[in-house]
Amino acid sequence: MTEKIASKVALVKGERSKEPVFKALDLIDYQAALEGYSRVLIKVNFITDKTWETGATTDPVVVEAIIQKLKPLPVTVNVVESDATLTNADRAFEKTGMKDMCERNGVECINLRHLKDKVRLEIPTGETLKSITVPRIVAESAIISAAKLKTHSATGVTLGMKNLFGLLPDKFKAKYHARGISKVVVDINTVIKPALTVIDGFVGMEGHGPIDGTPVKMDLIIASKDVVAADATGCRVMGIDPHSLRHIRTAHAKGLGEIDNIKLLGEPIESVMKPFERA
Repeated sequence: MTEKIASKVALVKGERSKEPVFKALDLIDYQAALEGYSRVLIKVNFITDKTWETGATTDPVVVEAIIQKLKPLPVTVNVVESDATLTNADRAFEKTGMKDMCERNGVECINLRHLKDKVRLEIPTGETLKSITVPRIVAESAIISAAKLKTHSATGVTLGMKNLFGLLPDKFKAKYHARGISKVVVDINTVIKPALTVIDGFVGMEGHGPIDGTPVKMDLIIASKDVVAADATGCRVMGIDPHSLRHIRTAHAKGLGEIDNIKLLGEPIESVMKPFERA
């Protein structure tokens, strides 16, 4: 039996700037992950419209670095988010500085809630859902999960996998929480597999995340083509056992990615690990 190839995860230390993002993407051969796609959607985390230094939302610097790495490629790039129960994505694009940054770089921000053309994706082995309905653009594009390094009161952490919950265009998402949010996250990742995951750890959040926790300056970027491996690494950076979190453990069991068979590129976990206060 051949040995399974380890998933590569870049763990790059550096002060808040584009350089650590560039380095992380180069370490994992990001271009290969996007081959065959004409459009790339960068999914940011705007559960609130608080700005980057709170640790609650994706830093525009991280997204700008991703956009600039994609410039030479033959792809159209959009930055996307959808409204949440308490958040208007259009307002968040403006208040976080993301819209200004996108305009400077000739990239359109899209609120997925407003797109009319939708498709239904069947989930044959769903944990709790039989299907999800998403904008057609989501189903037909390469997805980059530009996530945050933070704790979460319902799922333990919110990293690359949980960030894809925001691809669902419904504003009122309580119906999904009622079905068990960890199960829903696994179901989404079963049918929408991000091409790349880039976790913004310049400023993370510990404690009562994903909105009201305490910012933690970490100066880190985590990147991988394997969202489960990226999230498992993010957990370990925060001093959390990824096996203890249902959505990560289940995703690995379903073959969506690696939880232990990981080849770290860049920093060793021990040199950057800081135990986070749990939500």
